[in-house]
Amino acid sequence: MLIRNWDKGTEGEWRAFLAERDFGLLAANGSGDGGPVLVPTHFVLDPDRGEILLHLAAPNPLFAAITANPRVTLAVTDDYTFVPGTWRATQVPTSHYASVQFDCLAQAVDSAAGKAEILNRQLAHFQPQTPEARVVPGSEPFGPHLSGIRGLRLTVRQVRAKFKYDDKLPVDQQAALAERLADRAGPGDAGARAQLLRRNARRGGAPTGTCPADHE
Repeated sequence: MLIRNWDKGTEGEWRAFLAERDFGLLAANGSGDGGPVLVPTHFVLDPDRGEILLHLAAPNPLFAAITANPRVTLAVTDDYTFVPGTWRATQVPTSHYASVQFDCLAQAVDSAAGKAEILNRQLAHFQPQTPEARVVPGSEPFGPHLSGIRGLRLTVRQVRAKFKYDDKLPVDQQAALAERLADRAGPGDAGARAQLLRRNARRGGAPTGTCPADHE
């Protein structure tokens, strides 16, 4: 992912972004000529420990891929929208979006206790209204199903964060785009507008400049 200096997200930004998002696309290269394995999945992120936990069905081809090459990427992208060229002084259309990518090393978890730990972490995150729901190996209702899944522990090596909201534009022109998004009010516009306004406020009083052609 190309990240220009003006689009780079801070640690505080990506932590806040991921605090409200827990679904992404996990990619593993594997080996051979079959191309990458892509898995849409929920996950639990522990940013302080640099760890991401999830589980998949045991036959998922991602496990063969990480056996060949344990390096994986988890990508979370949201608050995206299309910006017509007619809205910009350059007349060049572009996309606005936020995307965070985690470069990780993946480790399969196959012990019953290890899988139960991951599932309990996920239940606490996704289903906090039922704290009594616990996975205990060998016990109903979840224990007998542990053999059908495998856990995954991803150790984060690097985080790349991009918040592409025309921060290269003069501050007033960037702010004008927010009003365009409010008027259009299409799918994704509200989230993109909120991100744009947040970054625009942070740039208040920044020097103006020109915006190059934008084709990332």
